[in-house]
Amino acid sequence: MAKQRMLQFVNVDRDMPEKRPPNLRAQDFGEIYAEYATAKAEEQAGRCSQCGVPYCQSHCPLHNNIPDWLRMTAEGRLQEAYEISQATNTFPEICGRICPQDRLCEGSCVIEQSGHGTVTIGAVEKYITDTAWENGWVKPAAPKVERPESVGIIGAGPGGLAAADMLRRQGVQVTVYDRYDRAGGLLTYGIPGFKLEKDVVMKRVDQLEQGGVTFKMNCNVGEDVSFAELQNTHDAILIATGVYKSRDLPAPGVGAQGIVRAIDFLTASNRKSFGDAVPEFDSGELNAEGKRVVVIGGGDTAMDCLRTSIRQGATSVKCLYRRDKANMPGSQREVANAEEEGVEFVWLSAPKGFAGDTVEGVMVSKMRLGAPDASGRQSPEIIEGADYVEDADLVIMALGFEPEALPTLWDVPELEVTRWGTVKADFRTHETSLKGVYACGDIQRGASLVVWAIRDGREAAEAIMDQINAAAQVAAE
Repeated sequence: MAKQRMLQFVNVDRDMPEKRPPNLRAQDFGEIYAEYATAKAEEQAGRCSQCGVPYCQSHCPLHNNIPDWLRMTAEGRLQEAYEISQATNTFPEICGRICPQDRLCEGSCVIEQSGHGTVTIGAVEKYITDTAWENGWVKPAAPKVERPESVGIIGAGPGGLAAADMLRRQGVQVTVYDRYDRAGGLLTYGIPGFKLEKDVVMKRVDQLEQGGVTFKMNCNVGEDVSFAELQNTHDAILIATGVYKSRDLPAPGVGAQGIVRAIDFLTASNRKSFGDAVPEFDSGELNAEGKRVVVIGGGDTAMDCLRTSIRQGATSVKCLYRRDKANMPGSQREVANAEEEGVEFVWLSAPKGFAGDTVEGVMVSKMRLGAPDASGRQSPEIIEGADYVEDADLVIMALGFEPEALPTLWDVPELEVTRWGTVKADFRTHETSLKGVYACGDIQRGASLVVWAIRDGREAAEAIMDQINAAAQVAAE
């Protein structure tokens, strides 16, 4: 019934109210939609087979108890469903929106594997937590006892925020340091608002502040405060900076005007949505409106740039990727969304240079897939004599991210890093080569998913609490 009422409303010509049925007023749409959403969530949750081996749970980095909160949702017990969801996931409303469920929980669903279509786990998770916020079930940290120990967290992204939440609930004094003016990291400035509404992120930040977490924004460690000062101030340090250094493409003409980094393009767009003054956007430098856009890359960041360009009013949007569709690293669901919105994917195509002082085109080499490399993935090979130029007014480089040289930036040469430049840390305790200093998220594991950063942050918080409790016990003796 709810679905029928909603479709009836949507199909009515809203400019001709006299044709609208008397029981369907414009102000009723929100109520009708909520009724439909509830029915849809219960329907999808009820499709869960409650299988004996929950592959959805085992393929979730957080090992969320998905079958149980699906059962609770199907039975209309939404507050209990939320409490189960929140027990293992600090930010379920964020994961429900941006996790690549197609290659995690939903892709492993037994119903999906049997050919009947997956349970839409992500959508149900989003619905549960949105309902929890609306009903006031989401509460800030309220520790029973305040502790004197303090932890400094460098980075206000998902890993750092997850750790902050866990530590505050234990009564630890937490200060988060971040170079940006708003907390959230890539949740705030890297992921487009059409995938993750910014008020969703800001609500969580506000909740952490209400729970006693202190945020020191516009604070660049190594410049505004030294790492040594933080070590002297806090009982433990958690490095959760993420990886922000964009990979370069060494090719002729790469410095031409109109060739921009993905992080700059996405940050400008997100800042504009906050109402900030963004001169580079207003001038057109980081704005796709009216331009022929070419995005180079095949990951989720590339998909974000493509879909943002469409929304900004680009005249054409193309994605160059050196392998084929089956070998793209990004979510296949995101690729499908981009295609539906009008993006053209140019497979087996690699840039070899750029034309024009102000970019006019990308010089492209056509590729074929050759023998597999050491990992089993087929290596692309250039097809000789098949080069061409792809016209472009704006080229966005979405080639991935690398870690910054933290030991140099922070003057901490004893902080060990891997050969990839990530901070070397134990993958169980997350402790680094420096006693009392921990690392989590992308700065430890390399560019990865938000859900992995959340898991790492929670694990690091547990290890920090073990250290704090052990120190307190020794002091008591």
